[in-house]
Amino acid sequence: MNAQQKETNLKRQSNMQTHSSILTTPRENDKKSPIPRQSLGAAVVERLREKILSGELREGEQLRQDAIATEFQISRIPVREALTHLAAEGLVTLVANRGAVVSALSPEEIMELFETRAVLECYMLRCAIPELTKQDFQRAEDILRDYEESLEKDSEMESWGRWNWSFHSALYAPANRPKMLALVKNLNVNCDRYTRLHLVVTRNQHRAGKAHRELLEACKTIDPELASAALWKHITEAGEYLKEFIKRHREQHQRA
Repeated sequence: MNAQQKETNLKRQSNMQTHSSILTTPRENDKKSPIPRQSLGAAVVERLREKILSGELREGEQLRQDAIATEFQISRIPVREALTHLAAEGLVTLVANRGAVVSALSPEEIMELFETRAVLECYMLRCAIPELTKQDFQRAEDILRDYEESLEKDSEMESWGRWNWSFHSALYAPANRPKMLALVKNLNVNCDRYTRLHLVVTRNQHRAGKAHRELLEACKTIDPELASAALWKHITEAGEYLKEFIKRHREQHQRA
């Protein structure tokens, strides 16, 4: 199979995948039809994003355009486009004389990401609470049930970040702040690898599902301040935990 055929195949495979939309759960993605077409660049973005979020491509690792193009059997043009896109998302850093590397956040920067999430998401939740309907709560409940089931399966680890966003966004969407919701979604993408790490650690202590259920119950009180306080606690505690966890992990790695 020549390079042109490989490139055509990658495009065809990309049409079998979709970005999870703001209000689409991972399982709903599997049911959507017809599947919208993606450009080759978008397909490469998706492949590389998943490699970064899963940890296959590690923080600080150099991303060589020629090596990626060879791996995917495509030209370097869509690879260059993909790296530029991932840099805009914050997952990749473009370094002079070195090219692209997987972004490595300091523990303090990770905490700042979670603090930024907390500020924006708490505001959105306050706006959403008066607009939430029984149908909205039922949707959030259904997503949370599937999310909790997913947390029991290591094979679904790659979906945990998307389930997390599906649950949170179901509570925020009634605020009718689409631009802010898109911004918050991008922050969640940047937090995804750390969110997964937090879920891996806390699920064995039965804390991951419990925290989301407590948040949902707080929202059902229809008290904006009570709900936003629960959300603030949920997000900032996760950030603090990860900040200290990653700091200890990197210190141990440096000593090894």
